Amino acid sequence: MADPTFDNEDGRLVARERQGDNAEPLTISEISAALKRTVEDRFGYVRLRGELSGVKRAASGHLYCALKDENAVLDGVMWRGNAARLAFKPEDGLEVIATGKLTTYPGRSKYQIVMDSLEIAGEGALLALLEKTRAKLEAEGLFARERKQPLPFLPRTIGVVTSPTGSVIRDILHRLADRFPSHVLVWPVLVQGQGAAEQVASAVRGFAALDGSGPVPRPDLVIVARGGGSIEDLWCFNEEIVVRAIAECSIPVISAVGHETDTTLADYAADQRAPTPTAAAEMAVPVRADLSATLGDLANRQRRAVYRPVELGRERLEARVRRMPRPEQILQMQTQRLDDLAERLRRGLRDRASQGRERLAGAAARLSPSLLRRSVQDAQRRLARARLVPALVERPLMQRKAQLDSLWRLASQFHPEEPLKRGYAIVRDASGTALTRKAMAEKESALSLQFADGMLDVKTGEAPKRPLTPKPRPKTGTPDAQEDLFG
Repeated sequence: MADPTFDNEDGRLVARERQGDNAEPLTISEISAALKRTVEDRFGYVRLRGELSGVKRAASGHLYCALKDENAVLDGVMWRGNAARLAFKPEDGLEVIATGKLTTYPGRSKYQIVMDSLEIAGEGALLALLEKTRAKLEAEGLFARERKQPLPFLPRTIGVVTSPTGSVIRDILHRLADRFPSHVLVWPVLVQGQGAAEQVASAVRGFAALDGSGPVPRPDLVIVARGGGSIEDLWCFNEEIVVRAIAECSIPVISAVGHETDTTLADYAADQRAPTPTAAAEMAVPVRADLSATLGDLANRQRRAVYRPVELGRERLEARVRRMPRPEQILQMQTQRLDDLAERLRRGLRDRASQGRERLAGAAARLSPSLLRRSVQDAQRRLARARLVPALVERPLMQRKAQLDSLWRLASQFHPEEPLKRGYAIVRDASGTALTRKAMAEKESALSLQFADGMLDVKTGEAPKRPLTPKPRPKTGTPDAQEDLFG
């Protein structure tokens, strides 16, 4: 068996120092530290252009990603403090320019860039990111027309989300005062730079969360406004958090960001886009003078509509009055006929009086004493010849007497008190009304019994008397049988 300590030039088992060799072997940590110092000293400040890949944020807030081009990949990291100050949201596929220093990571034998800042590589890359975000939100339906809410015709309270120090708020207030003074609530926010998107989104959600029960009224309309600027200046209004807040707002929103040529994703999500903040104020309220004129015109039309039927009725009445004959024309024929009848009446009365006088004169001529005595004597002779037969007078009297006796017998038999003579009684209540049913008598506390010889008052609550044994009814044909009431 070979000696393990055998020294061989080609393959030694134990490392030994060579004579004249002063190079000490380095540890892995030492060589890694040396590489780290070398790389950091040589590349202490670099600017790299590449495409982001594998972007992720750790729970600690640090940002990890990779920068790549067609031929190479470089890992990158951005610590939490710098990552929180980013003006955009890093995404895979976005071309950026990273500024920082190269270093190594001994734990994995890799080199990487520690980024101090991260910027989008030119306006083209920014527009590409904008289009990517727009397509994503549009696919979710945030820009759909069905989601748009109609603007109120005359909002009482208007909420404005903008910077309180810029000229935008002054333009909006001035325009509202000219057109229709309204109550304005201003929610001050940053409209550019770090944290602007979060403030704008919080302001929109804050207005929507108001219920109007507190001292601050709930706006009927919200205006998100900002002046003009570059695409970088307006970028916070392209952030997804702002777009979602506007799309989810329960209050109608007008987006007035930038000038007429500027377009942001907030314009797509808003219920109405205004080319300028001043135009947003014009969309928000009508012109009070025009509204007053319109109301006045409607009032005049209302009055005309009310008076028009009256005028038409008056015209129709006047036309009919003109076609109607005059009263004297209507009564002319009747007046003439009245005059004719009056004249005929006078003539008739005169003629009648003349005829009466003539008849009276003729009768008076016939009324002589001899004629009167002759008439009396004729009447006496006729009376002496007349014979009065008693039977002619007595026969009608006997017939009438027989009819009267028959009616009297019927009246006696049907008289209500006639059965009292045969042992019957009439039960009456306290008011004297006759009772014909047992149930009616049980409801009364006192009763009156009418007999043939008088009245007897009884109380229904008294102990009942010994019941009388009903007398058997005599058979027909016996001497005690009741007589027929109808004879």
